[in-house]
Amino acid sequence: MSRHLQITFDAHDPRALSSFWRDVMGYVHPGPPGVDLPEGADPLAAWDEFLERIGVPEEERNGRSAIEDPEGRGPRLFFQRVPEGKTAKNRVHLDVRAAPGLRGEERMAALEAECERLVALGATRVRRFEPDPPMSTGFLVMADPEGNEFCLD
Repeated sequence: MSRHLQITFDAHDPRALSSFWRDVMGYVHPGPPGVDLPEGADPLAAWDEFLERIGVPEEERNGRSAIEDPEGRGPRLFFQRVPEGKTAKNRVHLDVRAAPGLRGEERMAALEAECERLVALGATRVRRFEPDPPMSTGFLVMADPEGNEFCLD
């Protein structure tokens, strides 16, 4: 039997970090449980209303956030607030497959274009690795707004 996968991020600001990754991945914030969101409704505003209605104190409302693949194929990403900061390199990281099937300069140009988009969203460019056939087709190392490394591959 296969399992479903959820990837969890520790974060200082779960809402902001989930919004960054939502825009990176093309994911969506799900609505609160039992709430049917009308077309075009803001799920984060619906969460604010839901949490207020059930009595969650304002200072606790940004304790967690999640995003999901609207097509239901990719893993759910979950963000939980923690008090400590990031202190070392990630032991696990995400590879964002931004140029599947491309090779050489066409691939690197596609990765550079995606890098520019992600920097505008708040990412940091860390390093470029040139193609080194046959073992590597080239990739970019990035960091999200809270310093978590990931690769554009």
